[in-house]
Amino acid sequence: MADKRVDLSWDEWDELNDPRPDQNEFDQVVENALSRRGFLSGLVAFGSGAAVMGTGALLSSTAEAATTSRFAFKPIEIATDATVHVPEGYTWDILTRWGDPLFSDAPEFSHETGGDIASDRIFGENTDGMELYEVGDKQLIAVNHEYVNPKINLPKNEDGVPTSAAEVRKLQNLQGVSVMEVEESEGGWKVVQDSAYNRRIHQNTPMRIAGPAAGHDLLKTDADPAGIEVLGTMNNCGSGKTPWGTYLTCEENFNGYFGSTDETAELPAAFSRYGIKAESRYSYEKFDPRYDLSKNPNEPNRFGYIVEIDPTDPESKPVKRTALGRFKHENAAVVIAKDGRIVVYLGDDERGEFLYRYVSNGVYQPGGDTENLLNEGTLYVAKFYDDGKGRWLPLTPETTGMDAVEICIHTRMAASAAGGTTMDRPEWVATNPIAVEAYCALTNNRNRGVKPNAGGDDTSVNAANPREANNYGQIVRWTPVEENHAADTFDWDLYVMAGNPNVHGDEYAGSANVHPGNMFNSPDGMAFDTAGLLWIQTDGNFKNEGDFEGQGNNQMLVGDPVTGEIVRFMTVPYGAEVTGICWSSDRRSLFVGVQHPAAPFPDGEGKLARSAVIVVKREDGGLLG
Repeated sequence: MADKRVDLSWDEWDELNDPRPDQNEFDQVVENALSRRGFLSGLVAFGSGAAVMGTGALLSSTAEAATTSRFAFKPIEIATDATVHVPEGYTWDILTRWGDPLFSDAPEFSHETGGDIASDRIFGENTDGMELYEVGDKQLIAVNHEYVNPKINLPKNEDGVPTSAAEVRKLQNLQGVSVMEVEESEGGWKVVQDSAYNRRIHQNTPMRIAGPAAGHDLLKTDADPAGIEVLGTMNNCGSGKTPWGTYLTCEENFNGYFGSTDETAELPAAFSRYGIKAESRYSYEKFDPRYDLSKNPNEPNRFGYIVEIDPTDPESKPVKRTALGRFKHENAAVVIAKDGRIVVYLGDDERGEFLYRYVSNGVYQPGGDTENLLNEGTLYVAKFYDDGKGRWLPLTPETTGMDAVEICIHTRMAASAAGGTTMDRPEWVATNPIAVEAYCALTNNRNRGVKPNAGGDDTSVNAANPREANNYGQIVRWTPVEENHAADTFDWDLYVMAGNPNVHGDEYAGSANVHPGNMFNSPDGMAFDTAGLLWIQTDGNFKNEGDFEGQGNNQMLVGDPVTGEIVRFMTVPYGAEVTGICWSSDRRSLFVGVQHPAAPFPDGEGKLARSAVIVVKREDGGLLG
């Protein structure tokens, strides 16, 4: 029988592997749905019709928006084909693809084999979050490789299922992070092969565990009885960049890699909250005992963290920062508070989970010791109130009934105990460089008002997540009081509610700044440019039918937080997601990730589909943000 696990998205796999119980309080759901309808229209008017800090109302039509537009391009239409589209006056090209050599001793990519088994010398699979770093006159990009597509990576295997330890090692190597030097010449941008900075970090790279959970019994294994060293990082989703120049890579869907070769093995109760079951997604446990829960039940506790990497030092050991919590990390948005403390915003990308914030105890001093800034601090969970106010609830022994280490390892349970607001899959957080505000993409949640989350928390509609069976998503934003990211309270609204005005005439049509010319679903990645414009990337339904008719392939849009205007800048091939974005040092080149295309991109018909990083430029050589 064909193994369909590898064909599913992570969201679908989680739902199939660990279905949540239906909510029985149906009458309460209906009552909430009816009672909120009048409130919802007022909330959308507040969230989408009034910009933060009193900067003015959103514009309700593109004609009106055009009079004040800050965009230097003509918005593009949707696409449903197998290539990338950018506006008139812009060009795009390939920087690198899965399988391209980072070192000259690596073989050229083979479409027959899906790349060589020695896969730790090539650019990895499924590019995601990325950041650019300057070292003297050199430019480095650190980029995540979120997961593998075994049917493509092992094209000769039936259903892509690995049949040996060597094939498992190949898949493990294709994940993690690539650090690579890039340079621009007359022929365009390219990766500098054999650069001293080039490096692959994967599921077998030695790493150090730091912070409160380091050395705890739940992190000890036979291979690491001290609980302070771990091999590898996996399912690296979004990213972050620290003020001191390090890269933060975020472990997301780590649960799907562990399984048990003993069906009778009893698994720890805490595993259920994280969706860890006896059956894995890729069968690693059959060939690598580290992933076998019947032999190494503590190994999953060593994943689900933020990992700090120094891209400028190829000999440095990555560090897992347990103080930032353990969950399905999307990205890490780092800012400096008024008093110099470090603040990190963190989303947990699963239906009905939470939005977090970490505040360091210590103060950042340029050139000073930064080791403990991400080790010693307080983790908080967000609480959104119906009146547009919010509060960060500290996760402490007093508020959770758990000790400090348990909070770091079982963070989801701590957030539930503290009473955080369940959210519609918190994905990327982005902070505005020219205003003290932050945005979080809530990509979608078909279980809103239908089922509780994995911890049994209430997921009825709430002010920040106001639609049942939310298949379109929204972007929430908040302004900390006194313009201080370390403050415990904030004001919030909804910047946009995605939707389809061609299909719906109610709240599922979207907010006032959504219209037939810019509609989209499932906002995911986000980043601000230096002008304070918000670049929005989508990872949603690309079938272009039913509720999603007229939305086409996934896309990248640009939003103006002041006017509320949102326009479409780019579309990607059928089946692909847009994810990861960074700018060259001169801001004249934009690097963008194209992940998991279903179309034969970028090499054409008869070739394997390959995730890639592309470069977008203006034909006139102008700035791109």
